[in-house]
Parts: sequence; structure tokens; C-alpha cells
Amino acid sequence: MSGPRQGSSQPQFMTSVGQNNNLSNGPGTPLIDSIDVDQIVIPEKNSWKNLFSYIGPGFLVSIAYIDPGNFETDLQAGAQYKYELLWIILIASCAALVIQSLAASLGVVTGKHLAEHCRDEYPKVTNFILWILAELAVVACDIPEVIGTAFALNMLFKIPIWCGVLITGLSTLMLLFLQQYGVRKLEFLIAFLVFLIATCFLVELGYSKPNSSEVVRGLFVPEIKGDGATGLAISLLGAMVMPHNLFLHSALVLSRKVPRSVHGIKEACRFYMIESAFALTVAFLINISIISVSGAVCSADNLNPEDRMNCNDLDLNKASFLLKNVLGNWSSKVFAIALLASGQSSTITGTYAGQYVMQGFLDLRMTPWLRNLLTRSLAIVPSLIVSLIGGSSAAGKLIIIASMILSFELPFALVPLLKFTSSKTKMGPHTNSRFISVLTWAIGSFIMVINIYFLITSFVRLLLHSVLSTVSQVFSGIFGFLGMLIYIAAILYLVFRKNRKCTLPLLESDAKLGDAGHTEGEGSLGHLPREDISSMQLPHQRPASDLD
Repeated sequence: MSGPRQGSSQPQFMTSVGQNNNLSNGPGTPLIDSIDVDQIVIPEKNSWKNLFSYIGPGFLVSIAYIDPGNFETDLQAGAQYKYELLWIILIASCAALVIQSLAASLGVVTGKHLAEHCRDEYPKVTNFILWILAELAVVACDIPEVIGTAFALNMLFKIPIWCGVLITGLSTLMLLFLQQYGVRKLEFLIAFLVFLIATCFLVELGYSKPNSSEVVRGLFVPEIKGDGATGLAISLLGAMVMPHNLFLHSALVLSRKVPRSVHGIKEACRFYMIESAFALTVAFLINISIISVSGAVCSADNLNPEDRMNCNDLDLNKASFLLKNVLGNWSSKVFAIALLASGQSSTITGTYAGQYVMQGFLDLRMTPWLRNLLTRSLAIVPSLIVSLIGGSSAAGKLIIIASMILSFELPFALVPLLKFTSSKTKMGPHTNSRFISVLTWAIGSFIMVINIYFLITSFVRLLLHSVLSTVSQVFSGIFGFLGMLIYIAAILYLVFRKNRKCTLPLLESDAKLGDAGHTEGEGSLGHLPREDISSMQLPHQRPASDLD
């Protein structure tokens, strides 16, 4: 590299360096052998002890299943229908495990994450649209984190909601502070926050004392009663699988140097599934606890009229006062601590998801602090405006709107994932079996259908209850349903479009990279862990000037 660059500071915008390094190091030289980074290397020896080396990404992913948006949906489900919708959480958690395992397998087998596969596979216009949608999903995910954190600060320190929204922007500084310690420390911190949330709600569960037999019945006996139960069940399902999580998980697994043999890849996929199952089980128990606490408190006989009215329209802010009145002041504080931990941990994972999305779709990276500042600002502006004008109740409704946006976005991440992992030209011998393909497409189709149903019914309800004139309602309905048709057509395009790029998994015995249809400079499949991925998390690396 040139001399002047040696003394230059790191730019705020940069392209991913994996491809250039591939060219300079030669097609047969693994990138990890050329760059001195603090990597997590998986031993070649076959042992269950290797599982500990894989633990970490699943906990970062599990945060999306216990973010403030899920808190609010769980609270409403318990308050309105007690334990009747617990079985939805069970089904959604099982489906989430299968889908997240596919995302992890895609990264492990191919050495590229989902956003990079989209960039390679789709035309430029399609790729650009998918990038915009993915970025909107990251921002929509950040809105509940901002509002949830603001609610938590209000519960703990009586800080106004709008001030709390501004304070959440300071989490950028916390993220910068954490980055200097590397990916392993970050994973441990997230795991600690997950278990802190679990501990808080287990304490709440112990004092609220829900009926155990009713809880078990709600878990294993499917039933939906009442007019609003169907909509709430759809919200629970839609909130369990997040589009940005699929990009995140497929990229996080690239921080490990996995043995590039058939057995090594299979072991990595198996251990990542076990690790994800453990992390998502903890998230599942937290969601069950939230619904059970809410159901037990709102079904109590000693509720006063005000608390019973709060139960009819429960949100994060009202839940604090409800728990305080029924279980005591300490209960409100415990809930606030759990909400704060959820919001802050979601901030970190959302930032990395946005980083991987930008790097993958555009081959462009921003420094993490700038990336965090950008996404957080886009989330803070609408949250601040709504909290100033409408107060806490309007801020709570904004969480529901953000959940609807995520439901809208999901097919544009889920369909490519299912297509890629079912393709022998991308996964080789590690492609999904026929059973797994049928199962995952059935799960994916079901989730997409209920999300489309949720969007259509929500739009119809919005029109029927709007203050617009009849003519305006008609035209709004026409344009709205025209948009729905375009939306469905776009999903069908992704479903029926045949994969055209071939990226077979690279093994150690392969003679060269990019053998499966790539031009020179595109073959980075064997370079695990990827330096351009790992450097987002591991800042202590040899300067680029030392690689000459």
C-alpha cells in the first residue's frame, strides 16, 4: 500500500477490504493467516468443548425477541386474554429457531452473509430497493428501543419521556466504549443483560403467582377467543421474527474461524443451532413470564377501577403504574430495570445489523459511531416529535406502528434466505433437506400470510375509523390496495425468480477461490473469519500499512 496512506487516519466511509486482500494475498491464502486480529478460532479437534467457542451470536440475536416492542405486545396479550395466547409464543419461538438456524448456516457454509448474497444475486435496482427496505427495518427496530429506554428512565428517575428520548442518543458513547474490548466481551455483556432481564421477570413471576395449571394449559392448548384475539395473536407472531435479525445472524457467525472441512462445517452448523436454541429458550421464558405476570395481575380480584381500565389498554408506561399499585413500588423498579436492559442491549445489536446491511448491499462501511448516530437520529426524531405532542400514550402507539413496519419488511429478508439455503448452487452438500425445505417454506409462507393479513386488516380498520370524507376514503382505498398488489407482486418476484449466481462452499482441499462462477476478486468464501466483518467488532488489529 502506498506510503501516504500509512499515516492517514481511518476514513469515516470505507469499502469492505476482504476482496482486495484476497487479490493481494493470492487465491490460496486464508485471510486470517495474513492479518493479526484477535479472532475466535475453533479448534480442529472434534469435541463438545468446541461449543463454548460458538456461544455468543445467539444471545445477540435473541435480544430482538425480548426488545421493548415484544414487551408491549406480551403485556397486552396477558392483560386482555390472560394465558390463552401462550401457545402462540411457543410456536413462534420454534419457528424462530428454525429460521435463525438457516441464517447461521448460510454464513457458515458460504462465508458470506445474507446481504452480500443479495448483492451478488439480484440486479442493481432490486438490490438497491432491498437495501432501502433493510435500512428502514433497522430504523423501525430502533424506535421501540428509544421509547422503551425513555419509559424506563421515566420509571426509575422521573425523567420526562421527551428528555429520555434525547438521552438515549448517548448510548452511542457506550457502544464506542464497549468496542475497544472486542467481540467476546461484547457477547458476554449482552448475555449478562439477557439473564438480567430474565431474573427481573422471574422475580415478578414469583410475586404475581400466576396459576401454574392455567399457564400450562395456555402453552399447549391452542385457542383464540374474542374479536381482538386474532389480531393480537398475529402481532405476537409478527414480532417474533425480525428482518434485521436474519442479516445480523448470518454475519455474526463469520467472526469464528471454522474448520473448512465437510465435517467442520456440519459441526459448526450443529453447534450454532444448539447455541441459538439455548439463547432463544431464555428469550422464550422471558416472554412467557411477561404474559403470565400481566395475566395474573390484570385478573386479580383486588383491582381498583383505574387499574382495571389500564389493563384494557395496557402499554409500557401504564404497566409500571399497574405493577406499582398491585405488587408494590419495588415491582415497578424491577420492571424498569428489565426494560432499560432490553432497550440498551437492542441498541447494540441494531447498530451492528445496520452496519452489516450497509456493508453487504453496498460494499460500503461507516465507522460504528457514525452508523449508530445516524440510525439513532432517524429513530429519535419521530419519537421525540410524538412524545412532545402526544405524550406517553402516543409514544406507546408508535411502537405498534414500528412493529407493523417490521411485519411489512419481513418477506424481503425471509424469502431470499429460504431461496439461498435451499439452493445446491450456493450451499452444496449442506443445502436444506427436503423435509427442512418443506418445513421452512411452510413456516415462512405462514408468517408472510399472517403479516399480509395483518397489514390489510389494519389498513381497512384505519379507513373505516378515519375522519375522511367518503370520496377520500374511496380514493385512499384504491391507492392503498394498489400498493398492496405491488407489495404482493414484489414478494412473488423474489419467490419465483431463479438463483443465477453459483457460490459453492469452499473446503480446505479446494485449489482456488471463486471456482463456482465468480470472477477474480469475488471469491472470499474460504476466508473465515472475514476481516471486514470481524473488524466491525474487533478494533485491535494490525494497521493496513503493515500488510505490505
